Amino acid sequence: MTTHWHTLRWRVLVSVTILLSLSLTQVTEGFPFVFNTNRKVINWTVPEDNWEIHSVPRSITPHVELKKYPNRTNPDPGQSDEEFLARLRNLKRNDTMARMLWYDTTPDGLSYPPFVDKALKLFNLKQVAFEIENSVMSKVSCTACKAGAGLLQHYIRAGKTKGEIIKLIYEFCVNLNIQSPRVCEGVSTLFGSEVIYVLQRVNLGPDEICSFVIGDACGDVYNPYHEWEVIFPPVPKPPVAELSMPKEAAPFFKVLHISDTHYDPHYVEGSNANCNEPLCCRLSSGRPSNPNDAAGKWGDYRKCDTPKRTVDNMLEHIADTHKDIDYILWTGDLPPHDVWNQTKEENLEIIKETVRQMSEKFPGVPIFPALGNHESAPVNSFPPPYVNQVDISIAWLYDELDVQWRRWLPQSVSHTVRRGAFYSVLVRPGFRIISLNMNYCNNKNWWLLLNSTDPATELQWFIYELQSAEFSNEKVHVIGHIPPGHPDCLKVWSRNFYRIISRYESTITAQFYGHTHFDEFEMFYDPHDLSHPTSIAYIGPSVSPYYDLNPGYRIYYVDGDHDTTTRLVVDHESWIMNLKEANLYDYPIWYKLYTTRAAYNMKALRPVDWSNLIDEMADNQELFDLYYKNYWKNSPIRPVCDAECRKRMLCDCKSGRSHDRKHFCQDVEAKVDDGSSKSWKSWLYRGLTNSEENRAASAADTTTEKWTAPDVLYIYTR
Repeated sequence: MTTHWHTLRWRVLVSVTILLSLSLTQVTEGFPFVFNTNRKVINWTVPEDNWEIHSVPRSITPHVELKKYPNRTNPDPGQSDEEFLARLRNLKRNDTMARMLWYDTTPDGLSYPPFVDKALKLFNLKQVAFEIENSVMSKVSCTACKAGAGLLQHYIRAGKTKGEIIKLIYEFCVNLNIQSPRVCEGVSTLFGSEVIYVLQRVNLGPDEICSFVIGDACGDVYNPYHEWEVIFPPVPKPPVAELSMPKEAAPFFKVLHISDTHYDPHYVEGSNANCNEPLCCRLSSGRPSNPNDAAGKWGDYRKCDTPKRTVDNMLEHIADTHKDIDYILWTGDLPPHDVWNQTKEENLEIIKETVRQMSEKFPGVPIFPALGNHESAPVNSFPPPYVNQVDISIAWLYDELDVQWRRWLPQSVSHTVRRGAFYSVLVRPGFRIISLNMNYCNNKNWWLLLNSTDPATELQWFIYELQSAEFSNEKVHVIGHIPPGHPDCLKVWSRNFYRIISRYESTITAQFYGHTHFDEFEMFYDPHDLSHPTSIAYIGPSVSPYYDLNPGYRIYYVDGDHDTTTRLVVDHESWIMNLKEANLYDYPIWYKLYTTRAAYNMKALRPVDWSNLIDEMADNQELFDLYYKNYWKNSPIRPVCDAECRKRMLCDCKSGRSHDRKHFCQDVEAKVDDGSSKSWKSWLYRGLTNSEENRAASAADTTTEKWTAPDVLYIYTR
């Protein structure tokens, strides 16, 4: 999901409740800024989960048969998969490969207890709206969160019914013009029930709730209910060898990455693109007040999602242009952003339709999907497996995903898909893809307030898969939706994930995510040595133009089947469609925006190379400007990026661990500050020049709405 507004429920609930609190201070002395901790809560405990990781079927047969493409270097045609795998094993003799993952033996001959058994035992309002939409929080949002959470808990303690609380939220939402009446009704009804259900069952105050949800901006409040650590097997980390440069002219896989389609079946050309709701360009958005407010035929830069014709056109272009794709990564967010009136049935229909589209356009091409945060209804609502009541269980979604994904995935993944929408597949001998459900790190997923301890046991299962891969000398690519270093990812979950990446840095050779809608990347380092980069996460661009963006996709070239393969990404390309020109000339043209190694003059795409690029961008303004242009997918209405914006963006690149920017970003920020102080005159000249160019372009352009830069530029960095 896009970071721009998927927290619409927060906008309404928090905005309403902070204003409600100001008008109801007579209810209890000192309220809303002092809350009574002796609140009445439902006596609720987390049900026991007896899921056994080691009993789950594993994908152990290579799932992808490589096709032979002309003009493509291919492995020895006379070599079978079994022979190739045997050669890989012979190249790296490792005694630990003979050990069973779940039953290791000490030098003294004493048996360790199964580590999986250990794992199962653990287990001013506009500013607020801007910050919530863009996942850039400050103390203003923190105060609003505490007031809102405290007020809701007060009404629950006072014995008000769910219906009364929902009605109160709706009335204030409408009366204060926070949103249109139908948006207020949808949000209060869809999200109110879930929030009330959770708050009735948590024994946390506003300080703990808001620190958990917002992160560092709300203080690092100690919360024993949400402090946990995964358990690693008693196997030492192998010595880390320096990654070699991928061999030139070696066999490779050509991989398509599509993310954040946000297909809108109700998009209507010519409808109002400048409405007062979070999603426009529909008949229900009303008529445009002037021609510039009319929705374009192929999409719109304003708060509008992707019309069907644009999705079809993109898939046809890809099928015609890239006929030699080996497999596809599809990292979620299929439904549109009308979260106030979505239903389970409508979201399932969109999932089915997009799966049909992909199957028809790419017959015979393996597709590896990951679940986005928009697939659920309501959005961001992903109850863990122990929430199994029929009316609130997530089984309606996971069971259908298993049915739809089965056309591409082996039967062995069915158990984990139905449990938590994650899976592991052996793609080729010595090469595995693991798809994670990142909604269990989503801090907008209210269900995690009940218990955030490794929901669905996903991370412990992830360790199991990685350790098995390490024993089998397999390399792993990880795919998901929300990047683990993004502010939308819970701090405690992200911290545990970061440790896993560090432990298995020799096994995990790349990660792939979506969610932000921008074209970017994210770095991981050794927690004990920040000079040592361990992994790179590629964050693919969105198909949806929501908002201010051109539609886009990526092509990766991955080191293929040969004796010295690294399984690293050798290079990647980003392709976009210029939406402004497509609407102006009624002729969409998809073109390659850049190729990474050529654009940034990189010798390779190893983690160390990406880390060096961040340092270079901190020193080199022109190089950063190029990255910024590509980050925005060459959008003609991208805002100017000042020194603060530049620091935040480079810090985003450096931070694979969420809510811990101070730990990673001091050196980069110091470089930018030092460079800015030396070149303020050139910076001022560039700013004035860009302003004049923007004015001239705006005056000459009669086809789109005139645009002015917002007062707060940094919010666009996420």
